[in-house]
Amino acid sequence: LPYIYSTSWDVTAHRSSMMRALVMDYAHDKQALDINDEYLFGKSLLVSPVTQLVKTKDVYLPEGNDWYDFWTGSTSSGGQTIKKEVPLDIIPLYVKAGSILPIGPKVQYATEKKWDDLEIRIYEGANGEFTLYEDENDNYNYENGAYSSITFSWNDKNKTLTIGDCKGSFPGMIASRRFSIVIVGKDLHKVVSYTGKKETISLRNFH
Repeated sequence: LPYIYSTSWDVTAHRSSMMRALVMDYAHDKQALDINDEYLFGKSLLVSPVTQLVKTKDVYLPEGNDWYDFWTGSTSSGGQTIKKEVPLDIIPLYVKAGSILPIGPKVQYATEKKWDDLEIRIYEGANGEFTLYEDENDNYNYENGAYSSITFSWNDKNKTLTIGDCKGSFPGMIASRRFSIVIVGKDLHKVVSYTGKKETISLRNFH
């Protein structure tokens, strides 16, 4: 939900798009121009819906970056078509290298559980940035500035994650929280206590 909620804010604030045809981000890739059974969900996730009862599906991964299988953490180079096994409980879902995904608790609605303990998944292979957006969830006060944002920046060369200052405020916002930082595909994780102040964390060679 944190990814979806923050992406929704990006759509509102910056005229972005929730569902994106591949050509919107990969206009240079001729093979991506006419693909009509895949789309980007936000700027980080590639979705390939399964519309027929099949055991495998061909999935094209746009060129220009590597892609992570969301379910397994394995990586594949862009610019190729791969076969993905698709049992009934799996839809092909890939994450662009350089992405930062915030993962929250399992909920049925936005205010069921607080976002005071989020998992921050980092997909290595490129620099990346993600802005976590929060507001009161149930009104339009954000239009008058009642919201907050925290920007996460990943430096792939230095293997550092910078968590920026928390900007803005709203009634009931979380003052302090835990971020469980995970490097996808590696046994690397670190728990950070965050109180709204900028912090840079080195993720090189730690467990």
